[in-house]
Amino acid sequence: MGISLVKGQKISLEKSDGSSLTKIFLGAGWDVAKGGGLFGMFGGGSIDLDASVILFDENKNVLDSVWFAQLKSRDGSIQHSGDNLTGEGDGDDEKIYVDLTRVPAQVKSIVFTISSFRGQTFEKVENAFCRLVDETTNTEIAKYNLTGKGKFTALIIANVYRHNGTWKMAALGETCNGQTIQNIIPSILPLL
Repeated sequence: MGISLVKGQKISLEKSDGSSLTKIFLGAGWDVAKGGGLFGMFGGGSIDLDASVILFDENKNVLDSVWFAQLKSRDGSIQHSGDNLTGEGDGDDEKIYVDLTRVPAQVKSIVFTISSFRGQTFEKVENAFCRLVDETTNTEIAKYNLTGKGKFTALIIANVYRHNGTWKMAALGETCNGQTIQNIIPSILPLL
């Protein structure tokens, strides 16, 4: 069981033996909120949330992105598991795999987001979470429960960033509106 993160918390991505993590994945999961609407008739259904990642350089310029329309980074260091259109089932609904040893040197920040492609707000989502896992051992490093419900369509989840030659992670948990990563980028920039 990993660390249960809170908004704003930062952790190092070094292993207990002092070595650095090499391969990680961010798993995201969610459920459709129960009930709602007239006699519960309009609750349920499906929610198409999309996990995405945007890579930034030191000057906050976008270098690349990985999302349902581009499942792999141009350099091959990051890969998306594929689009889950419903949120049904237990565990991770979408995963983004990152080989930290292959991420280009000019990448300073890897920002993970989750957004509602159909524009459904997070009022219709429950049990949303993201977790960071050491892929080589399948050990959960940290988990962040996305508890806030509201009239927003996107969450800026976490920033995995380079600091003094090592990788660290900051739980961001910032809400914004946007159905794709292009709409979310302006809300990310002040957080870098």
